Amino acid sequence: MAGSVTDVNSSSAQSTGQATNYPALTVLVSVFFFWGFIAAGNSVFIPFCKHYFSLDQFQSQLIDFAFYLAYYMGALALFAFGAFGGNDPVAKMGYKKSIVFGLLFSALGAAAMIFAVEANAFTGMLLGLFIVALGFSLQQTADNPFAISLGDPATGAGRINLGGGINSFGTAIGPIVVAIALFGSTEAITDDKIASLGLDKVIILYSAVGLLFLSAAALFFFSKKVPAGISKEKTEKSQKAFYALIIMTILLIVMFAPVFQSYNKDVSNLAKDALLELETYRLGWLLGALAVVVISLLFIKSRASKNPKGWGAMQYPQLVLGMLAIFVYVGVEVAIVSNFGELLHKPAFGGYKASEVAPFISMYWGSLMIGRWTGSLAAFNLKNNTRKVLMIVVPLVAFGIVLGVNAVSQYDIKPLLYYILLVFVQIAAFAFTKNKPAKTLLTFGILCMAMMMIGIFTTGNIAVYAFMSGGLFCSIMWPAIFNLSLAGLGKYTTQGSAFLVMMILGGAVLPPMQGKIADYLQAGSNLEGFGIHMSYWLPVAAFAYLTFFAFYVNKLLKKQGIDYDGAV
Repeated sequence: MAGSVTDVNSSSAQSTGQATNYPALTVLVSVFFFWGFIAAGNSVFIPFCKHYFSLDQFQSQLIDFAFYLAYYMGALALFAFGAFGGNDPVAKMGYKKSIVFGLLFSALGAAAMIFAVEANAFTGMLLGLFIVALGFSLQQTADNPFAISLGDPATGAGRINLGGGINSFGTAIGPIVVAIALFGSTEAITDDKIASLGLDKVIILYSAVGLLFLSAAALFFFSKKVPAGISKEKTEKSQKAFYALIIMTILLIVMFAPVFQSYNKDVSNLAKDALLELETYRLGWLLGALAVVVISLLFIKSRASKNPKGWGAMQYPQLVLGMLAIFVYVGVEVAIVSNFGELLHKPAFGGYKASEVAPFISMYWGSLMIGRWTGSLAAFNLKNNTRKVLMIVVPLVAFGIVLGVNAVSQYDIKPLLYYILLVFVQIAAFAFTKNKPAKTLLTFGILCMAMMMIGIFTTGNIAVYAFMSGGLFCSIMWPAIFNLSLAGLGKYTTQGSAFLVMMILGGAVLPPMQGKIADYLQAGSNLEGFGIHMSYWLPVAAFAYLTFFAFYVNKLLKKQGIDYDGAV
């Protein structure tokens, strides 16, 4: 699930004095809410489905696989039209119509979810989520440039950050609402009773969500305050980039296919050694999928640097490395929390039932709201003293809102109270980095690595807080990566932004990979919870790359004559 994007062009654009279209902006930012609500709600849906359908950890992560794969496939399809047609299909159709069609797609996905739930079909639910996210892909492609066009370009970043704040609020309440829909109340339910629960409230939830999608689509379509947002600007052709992405996609299918096929076998009677061998086989193919992405992007970087023609925005090494950074960032942000429910289930980490993990997941996603609300202060023209005060007040208020949402929902918030200490760590980190993208990403990357390591080498509340803080310190990474990746791209900035959004694909690859690492390690161990606990070495490796990216790309930009110290 993506955060707000601070567009480097809009943040440095010359002021035109254009008045902001607030009625249109109000309608527009409501769409940001949907993205956060559904994406964060999936984090509760995952542990529920694991027990309801008797899945292993990898299978439960297919919820994220279906959801984030749709983002990639939708963005790839749009890029294909632009690569060969010479026109951005979203800009040609108009931002308004694109968002309307995206909302209708998502409504269709909600309907598919309802039919799947009635049929008690997990595969059907995955298809429903895929269609919902396919609509989100079209919406997100249109939303960010549309927000910039609704007023003075110089203040476009502020409008996008507003949308990001609304998105983050959706992530904070999504897990709570979905948990109540799944479990019927906030009271604890034993995991063995989950399979006997009815899914009537899930049908009600997605019926309501579907109606909201349709209502928002109608509001957009019939509103005279919302402009068409049509642009006839030609896009840069980049057939080589398209072919490279198609080859990467085919190779990913080849890597995932044997894993899915292996689940057609009955493994209930397998001996431990045979089960370990099977899990080794599955993990090998998944590691191959990760290698495909990494090697493909490094190959593109090498080829494009030698002959830029036909590569479009990919001729810039900071963009290609940034694509890998976005892939890793989205993947690790989602993987931490998607596997978090299973970790909390283990006795060493609280022994929480699946019906009791919602407050922790809400705080994880709420942590992103805390960080993004704080980071959005950079988009406003504030006096220095005012900014310093707000950098303390805003995150504390946001923390209070997350606690309040859980308290109103009648969840016990006592286990979350001491988390405020980590909020103060984030405040200090913000003050240290002074909104410089490279310094921000480097600092928060190191903090994330440190927190994951603390979580791996401890248990109990310390480990829970450490892993949960991944959301807190991840919160500002998305705009930092975007700014560093798009610096110096000039006329290729829009296309580069589309490539970065495409790499939300990481949310489809890393969460199931961490789930399979957990299955593999558990198959070879007699210690309960060993697999899921040690699977968090994957986030450590991911944050190590993001830290490297911050250091390396900053030096790379300086070699290009770009001393980029813009605000995050």
